[in-house]
Amino acid sequence: MTGHRALPQPGAAPFTERTPRVVAARKLTRRAEREKTGRFLAEGANAVEAALTHALEDGGTVHELFVTERAAGQHERLLATAHEAGVPVSPISDRAAEGLSETVTPQGIVAVCALVDRPQETVLKPGAKLVVVLVDVADPGNAGTVIRVADAAGADAVVLAGDSVDPHNGKCVRAAAGSLFHPAITRIRDVDAALKACSAAGLRTFGAHGYADTELDQVTFDQPVAWVFGNEAHGLPGTVLDAVDLAVRIPMYGRAESLNLATAAAICVYTNAMASRTAR
Repeated sequence: MTGHRALPQPGAAPFTERTPRVVAARKLTRRAEREKTGRFLAEGANAVEAALTHALEDGGTVHELFVTERAAGQHERLLATAHEAGVPVSPISDRAAEGLSETVTPQGIVAVCALVDRPQETVLKPGAKLVVVLVDVADPGNAGTVIRVADAAGADAVVLAGDSVDPHNGKCVRAAAGSLFHPAITRIRDVDAALKACSAAGLRTFGAHGYADTELDQVTFDQPVAWVFGNEAHGLPGTVLDAVDLAVRIPMYGRAESLNLATAAAICVYTNAMASRTAR
């Protein structure tokens, strides 16, 4: 968090799309700039509220909050939370808000936050009960939705492995709907290293695979599990299926050939979470 800064005074001239701080923030829509600065944009009330709560309760950092006059009137509570967290609040014009937004209808409230991913050794450690691993997942909307599912199911962590999308991508942040700030998140380029780190933390690795011999309803969840999901189009590569402890498929009772990534992840992770809670 930053030190205390006063809220903008009523009638203060808003920053425009040409104001240097707005220009700098706009650059964060690009991955290279996010990696360079260690910052990203969280747009919308849900994401901003989660970011501010993360700053207050968990030591996260929100560098600045941009807000239009209309959004300020709609989200007075969030501005008060920003004040409590010592986050500077900067008024912006509607046109500046459009420049910071990657949506058709901007909400007019955007936070500049520190990246949330952490080193793997602080995320994958003994004691974790449920972890979600995404391997080469390309679509940010899918990745964000799975992060939201993992959060809802009480997962300890989400691992983005291989060539998976940047979790700080704007579409991913929006799809996560605030959940990006809840489970621990780490990125591991080497997929084999990610699987080995899960095993070293005492997690059994289950790979979701549409042609696996073992069906989900045949699995017992008496040990901590890391669920491994693959690319939307190609699934998990053979090398990963050979490396996991067990390949598991969701039984199909109707005529659908397959399920999309986010739906499959929701079924597997929630089945695991509910079974583990029932066994307590």
